Amino acid sequence: MQFHLNGFKAGDPKVHPINCDNSGKENHIPTKVDVMIAGCGPAGLCLAAQLSQHPEITTVIVEPKSAPMEKGQADGISVRSMEMFQTFGFAERIKEESVWINETTFWTPDQKIPTKISRVGRVQDVEDGLSEMPHVIINQARIHDMYLEIMEKSPTRLKPSYNHKIIHVDIDNADDEYPVLIHLKQTNQDNPKQFTVRARYLVGCDGARSTVRKSIGAKLEGDAAHQAWGVMDVLLNTDFPDIRMKSIIQSAHEGSILIIPREGGYLVRFYVELDKLSETERVSERGLTEKDIIDKANKILSPYSIDVKEIVWWSMYEIGHRITNSFDNTGVSGGLSRDPYVFIAGDACHTHSPKAGQGMNVSMGDTFNLGWKLISVLLGYSDRTLLHTYSEERQKTAQALIDFDHEWSRAVSKKSDLALSEMPTVQRKFLEGGKFTAGLTVKYQPSILTQNDEFQNLAKGFPIGERFHSAMVDRLADAKPMQLGHVQNFGYRWTLFIFAPQDKELRSTQLQSTLDSLEQEDRSPIRKSSIIGLDPDQLLDLRIIYPENFRELEYSDMHSVLKPRKGKYGLVDYEKVFCAQKGINSNIFDLREVNRTKGAMVLVRPDQYVSTVLPLDAATELFGILEDVWPNLNV
Repeated sequence: MQFHLNGFKAGDPKVHPINCDNSGKENHIPTKVDVMIAGCGPAGLCLAAQLSQHPEITTVIVEPKSAPMEKGQADGISVRSMEMFQTFGFAERIKEESVWINETTFWTPDQKIPTKISRVGRVQDVEDGLSEMPHVIINQARIHDMYLEIMEKSPTRLKPSYNHKIIHVDIDNADDEYPVLIHLKQTNQDNPKQFTVRARYLVGCDGARSTVRKSIGAKLEGDAAHQAWGVMDVLLNTDFPDIRMKSIIQSAHEGSILIIPREGGYLVRFYVELDKLSETERVSERGLTEKDIIDKANKILSPYSIDVKEIVWWSMYEIGHRITNSFDNTGVSGGLSRDPYVFIAGDACHTHSPKAGQGMNVSMGDTFNLGWKLISVLLGYSDRTLLHTYSEERQKTAQALIDFDHEWSRAVSKKSDLALSEMPTVQRKFLEGGKFTAGLTVKYQPSILTQNDEFQNLAKGFPIGERFHSAMVDRLADAKPMQLGHVQNFGYRWTLFIFAPQDKELRSTQLQSTLDSLEQEDRSPIRKSSIIGLDPDQLLDLRIIYPENFRELEYSDMHSVLKPRKGKYGLVDYEKVFCAQKGINSNIFDLREVNRTKGAMVLVRPDQYVSTVLPLDAATELFGILEDVWPNLNV
């Protein structure tokens, strides 16, 4: 991380100077806000953490409960979410606290004694080369803590307003500035106060029973498997040999279990298949208890058993797969306005079983997608039309999740069909869905944010519309080996990675011309940022990667646009130039199939997805793409 840009400051560099009149005032809810967020789950807090960095944006996040979550609910963190956490600066802390899922084992009825289970397969959980990040398990509450800490250290010192619930939402199309009327009430009073707040935008992260969703007329549509499951986090003793492995267990007649080792070395989560429900029956009507979960688990695990010493948390649920046809107010029947003002995210717009481990991950992905767009619009750089892309992109992502979860849930619950020489269906489905469970199958379609693939062959390993796949490089100025993708921080800034060609003539012509244009042309976002008083890299962060070893280049020979002067002292930023590491297994040009002769430009969105790949002489095309994103960035 970089700090001391505007003068030496002692103490924790992650604590920003306070820069907001209402900073840190818990339960202070102004009568007018720029953004109100409903719900302090992972989706809501992910969005709040992003918005908290901007004192210019008045943000409020409300939560009906009286305090932060402590335990229970989701626990699986995909490698894609870990990549996202890196931009927030807490991926390393999660890696240290969590349990890493390295191997998954599969158990089915023993071929000789079907009433007992035996291990029939084991596979590496995450395929080599998919990501620099691991698949980990950690209490959802710790993820909340990380976001809350970012908010507490932000310039706004944003705090959730607990004990407040949204009871209804209206849209006033006559008010173009604050069109959303939000009716709230307190939840901790005998005679709760009710009041109304006007907002520019409202984001409903208020769960499967979302009031925000209902207020805009959106409905969750889909089906249910009518199958009861129990889940419990326990401290226990057992003779089951794979208790510290992720294990999928299918018995002959008693049902299935998914075992997830938890952080700390002792805690374990069990997902246990219980009773079939009728089409009109809810699991709550069965009166099932934690004892039923334990008893059923012991039946499925035979000849092994568990001796539960402490139940930390438990719950019952039924599998359902539902989604809304739009994630904002414009897509519902008789849309309430032409532009989106009200958004829904997470369980408010898509629900599914927890066995694929994607609910929390996709929910955070929703608001990671939305956050930078809201900031760009509220800071005045982008038009409201940008916000239409949220529902367009994330609804398709959620539908893909539900389609996968349908198949995966059936595979887990299906009775084993294993013959002596076969791989069980659940293991085969697990292997087929490896990239999906890693969170790496999202591919955004062409739009103003994601271009066509005309020049994809220049950098085949950076597929347009997919997340930027990091690789190791060496930073030229200090020879530090690091992941290239880790230069991206959360926010609204785009990143342009230029891969320099080996061809010396192309360097002196195309590369030189493009660097000149980025520094000098009035259409360049770097030039525009400087003119309006921003640091030159505040909107577009330029990074260059050379194919040479770092000992073969001199930093002093670099183009001046790669040595930007920033802050009140005009200090040089020395961290813009990188070199490829040697070796076919570590060279980024080889790993990501970048054309060494011609080089390439790879433009990456603030949410780490590749917007386009361009040739080095396409500065004009680059500027056109970014002008569509920032049409209001005039100088």
